Formats: sequence, structure tokens, C-alpha cells
Amino acid sequence: MTDREKTDSTFARRMLGRQLRHLRETSGVSVQTARQAIGVGHQTLWRLETGQSTRISALQVRELCRIYKATQEVTDVLLELLGGLSYKSWWHAYREAVPKDFDLYLGLEIAAGRFMSYAPTLLPGLVQTQPYRRAMAWSGNPGMSSIEVEQRIEIAARRQSRLRDDPDLQLDLLVSEAALHHRIGGGAVMAEQLRYLAEVSRLPNVSLRTVPFGTTHVGLEVGLFVLLEFPEQHNTWTAEPPVVYVQGYTSDQYLERPEEIARYRDAASRIKQSALGEHETRDLVLKIAKEHDEQR
Repeated sequence: MTDREKTDSTFARRMLGRQLRHLRETSGVSVQTARQAIGVGHQTLWRLETGQSTRISALQVRELCRIYKATQEVTDVLLELLGGLSYKSWWHAYREAVPKDFDLYLGLEIAAGRFMSYAPTLLPGLVQTQPYRRAMAWSGNPGMSSIEVEQRIEIAARRQSRLRDDPDLQLDLLVSEAALHHRIGGGAVMAEQLRYLAEVSRLPNVSLRTVPFGTTHVGLEVGLFVLLEFPEQHNTWTAEPPVVYVQGYTSDQYLERPEEIARYRDAASRIKQSALGEHETRDLVLKIAKEHDEQR
């Protein structure tokens, strides 16, 4: 069984929590009644319903389903998700090297089938070369040990392997021209990075389009975001809705309300209207790579 056929524990927690919250809200059972039924505090129930708690038993799931008057089929599905909490994807072996709060994103990324992102300043992690990522790691964390930096490089390499190993994965990248000009690690590093970016853009499951200088577009206001969409589940009742990941300097946001998803879809569509086509983008990427070479 491959990673894509299993549900990472992080993703399973999210799915389980979302379904339990939905059952509580639609059944009319109060938070007070729900937490008392399984013997937990308000904060613990909140962590459970937001997919942040690993401490829940089959007995507690059954009891919540009972008071929510869930069908046996629904109860069985939730117990199956509970079983998924024991499965750890490859990245758990690097947990100490994973940046704070980034573990949730990794769990979602592994489960996602499609990514649509806008990158205004830095190239997306899934298409960064090792020298580029290493330069960024040292710049942002000058006190980080060499071992931790190299572990982050290994994590990135494992993440990127899906681009070639998983034909069902779809990557739709919108990148500001500014991200092509920033001299991360120097001219040689950037020239290599951009040539690699051009190579990746030729993959059948990757779409790369650049938003050139001289255009005024909504991305200037929206900033960096990633829209993740997930494959259909074997049970449509547990189909996971899209998530927008917004990376911040001190904290990250995970947006999932339908109106939030709709606004970011609209933003992506409008940014794309200002972007170059895929062939024009590749030509521009290679042109700027040559400029970096000449400016070493």
C-alpha cells in the first residue's frame, strides 16, 4: 500500500474532527453535553474537533456518535478514520526538523491531489533546488545547525519526489517575476534554480505561469497562498473540502470556509489573467537564468 492509499495521521485527525463537529452542530447537542459525555474539558473537545488532538478512543467516538444519533454506517466510517491515527507518513521521522506548525501542512500536502499557488517573492518549496533551499535556510535561521539544515533539505527532496512519482498529482503554479530575479544564494545558485524550474515546468502534471513586471493585479494585495484540493474518498460522506494555506512569519492560517475558498479561487483566476502563457513563461525563466549567469 502506497502513501497515497493510506491516510496520514495528521490528515485523519482533521477528517475525524471535522466530521464530529459537523455531527454535533447538526444534531443540536451542546458543547457542554458533548464534552461531559466523553469526560473531557472544553479545550480538549475543541482540539479534537479541529484535528489537533491525538487522544481519543474508540469508546469516546462511539459515545459521541450515540448522543449525536449518527447512523451505524457513519459510526463505522469514523472508527475507520480513528484507525488511521496510527499510520505515520515518512515525514514523521524528521519531526524534530519540521518547522513549528508546519506538520499540519505536510499532512495535508501528502494527501492533496492538486495544488494551486501564487508565489510573490520566493519560489514554491515543491520546485526549489537544494542550494536555493539551503541558502534560504541559512538566511532565515543563521543559528541553525548543519544537521538540521540538511534534514530540511531531505524533507524537501522527499516532498518533491511526488512530482515525478505521482502522475495523478497536479501542480498549478503562478509565480511573480520578482521571485525569478531575487538572487537567492548568488547568481550561480539562481541560474541553476531557474533552469531546474524550466525543466520541471515541462512535466505533464505541472503548469507554471509567470506574472510579469508592469502588470497590476490582485496578487499584489493577496500575497502568498496555496489552495490544496483532495482526491475523492471511498465514502463520499467523508470527502475533504479544499483548504487554503496562508503562510505567515510568526503563524500560519488554514482557511476552509466555502466563502474563503471561493475568494481565493477568484483571486487565482484573476492573477492567471495577468500571467504569461506557459511557453512564454519558460522563455522568460531561461532568459533570466542567463542574466544571473552573466552577473556572477
